Formats: sequence, C-alpha cells, structure tokens
Amino acid sequence: MEPKKHITKIIDALSFRTHLGEIMEETEKKNIRYLVSRRGKPKMITLSVEDYLRNLAGEDELLVTIQAGAKELGLDQITDEEINAEILSYRKEDKKI
Repeated sequence: MEPKKHITKIIDALSFRTHLGEIMEETEKKNIRYLVSRRGKPKMITLSVEDYLRNLAGEDELLVTIQAGAKELGLDQITDEEINAEILSYRKEDKKI
C-alpha cells in the first residue's frame, strides 16, 4: 500500500477548537494534517485514521474490523446532522429511565 500525499496546515489552538468539525472533515476527506500550535509552539498534529494506519501504525486489526463493519452497514454515509439527532434521541430516552 503506497502512502497518499498529504498537506500539512498550521493552525493555532483557538482556531482549532472553534473549527473542529471542519478540520475533522478536511482531515478525513482531503487527507490534510494539521499542526496545532499554542503561543507559537507546536503542540500536536491531527491526521486521519487512514493516514495513521497507513503511515504510522500499520493496519491495526481492531480498527480495520471496525471500519469494515461500519462501511458494510453504511455508517460511513451518515451525516453529522443524523449523528446529532441520534445522540439527542438516545439522551432523551436515557432521561426517561
């Protein structure tokens, strides 16, 4: 498996926190890595699970199994809105108990 090209963007911690959803989307869909800094000092790097498995960890059996199961069930096609609605529904049910 040949590594995909990736782009690394530098972002400050405050912007990272306020744009986390967008960053997660770009990290996964566009294979972009983010170097997060605080007060000008690099603190962490974000990368997609696929990028992590391919370039750093090799294929972890558990993550590969989870990803394959999610794709088989079509869970990789669920929108953020659908996920949030499901969480909200669960929380409402949980409070009734």
